[in-house]
Amino acid sequence: MSEPPGAALSLAEAPPPTDAPPRPLTAQRVQPLRRPGRWIVTAVVLVLVSQILHGLATNPFYQWDRFRYWFLRPAVLDGLLVTLEVAALSAVLGLLGGVLLALARLSGSPVLRAVSWTYTWLFRSVPLIVVLIFLYNFSALYKTLSLGVPFGPAFVSFDESRLATDMTIAVVGLSLNEAAYAAEVVRGGILSVDQGQHEAAAALGLPKGYQFRRIVFPQALRSITPNYVNQLIGLVKSTSLVFYVSLLDLFGSVQSLGSTYPGDVVPLLLVATVWYLILTSAVSVVQFYVERYYARGATRTLPPTPAQRARAALAGLRARLRGEAAV
Repeated sequence: MSEPPGAALSLAEAPPPTDAPPRPLTAQRVQPLRRPGRWIVTAVVLVLVSQILHGLATNPFYQWDRFRYWFLRPAVLDGLLVTLEVAALSAVLGLLGGVLLALARLSGSPVLRAVSWTYTWLFRSVPLIVVLIFLYNFSALYKTLSLGVPFGPAFVSFDESRLATDMTIAVVGLSLNEAAYAAEVVRGGILSVDQGQHEAAAALGLPKGYQFRRIVFPQALRSITPNYVNQLIGLVKSTSLVFYVSLLDLFGSVQSLGSTYPGDVVPLLLVATVWYLILTSAVSVVQFYVERYYARGATRTLPPTPAQRARAALAGLRARLRGEAAV
């Protein structure tokens, strides 16, 4: 009996029996997309960075031996302590003034709003060096300062020339300038808090002061912290201007030493540069941990610390090496 055409299947075309074991699956690695442009740009950047580092290390004009000599000299360290003191006092006073100005700007009193806006407008418009020099010559305008009845008798009087020391002038000038910028940072942070938080606090009958301290301000700090830390970094660098009011901070000490040792001007400037880099880097580290602290409750997982990132990178590298060895 003949079979119909196409009914007979060859051995090669016949399907495998159903009871046969399944074929083992071979692992196939997914090849990443090739990006030649990225490699070219990376190579160019590495060449430029290596040239810059080579120039810094081999150019005798930088006088790295003199840099090492001056870096920890007592005169430089004394100026560094003055810089830290001025920056710390100005940061605290500037932030307190900024909070008060922001609250005045957000208040219902038109007088407080007008005064706050005028103050912020004035000190954001006038350069800091002008403010410092004006305060330095303030005694020429007012010989004495007094407290008493307006347009009436004075109860207490102060000699302005004795009260306004170089440190006082520097701290007051930087604080007045810092408060104007901090006011806008704080005001923006308060406005970033959802209006429902205010309404919920008011519905619970909480006092206004308690609402601000325990509900509004802690949430506003998530927005205030990164912006105000940028202001702090600018404040640390702005302390170099107090040299013009006869206060020997870090920059003033370096400038004075450069006048005495004109051959060491470049290494002394490098000393000041490295110290300012260290100070601003320390502020950035503090910023990271403060932001991480106030991120609790706002994000599901907190951002990893540098140590946690390093451990995760090492664990990923070990897993990758084990996978390649197994293949």
